[in-house]
Amino acid sequence: MKDGPSASPVTVPVVVNTPHALPAYSTPDSAGLDLRAKLDAPVVLQPGARGLIPTGLHFALPQGYEAQVRPRSGLAYKHGVTVLNSPGTIDADYRGDVGVILINHGQAPFTIEDGERIAQLVLAKYERIQWSAVEAVEALPASVRGEGGFGHTGTE
Repeated sequence: MKDGPSASPVTVPVVVNTPHALPAYSTPDSAGLDLRAKLDAPVVLQPGARGLIPTGLHFALPQGYEAQVRPRSGLAYKHGVTVLNSPGTIDADYRGDVGVILINHGQAPFTIEDGERIAQLVLAKYERIQWSAVEAVEALPASVRGEGGFGHTGTE
């Protein structure tokens, strides 16, 4: 087993409008960086409520990459708080504040404090689809799964 990160780092220019440290990986093999709330005052999410929480970060991703905003498992497990549009996608051409849409699925109000770790950010490379009329077909090739969808394979 080799030491150090398993993937090459990608340089991302960032404007930091927050007093908090830049997101960092917690361990050498962490896939996600922790995003922190940048708040002037605490935000209370009542049960069932959602809110857009700013991070104070603006960045320019390279073409061919997206940043995925994902929930923190501890917030979800302990408090029922998660990222509503998970994973949220930040496109390479977006330059605004990276906001996190949190929702409280718990049974008690949840207070978000300035600087609190609220989500994870994962960088992902993607491929683009180019539709081609030449490849349009009347029917798709058969597969074992076919059109089976949600819950199709059962729970066992």
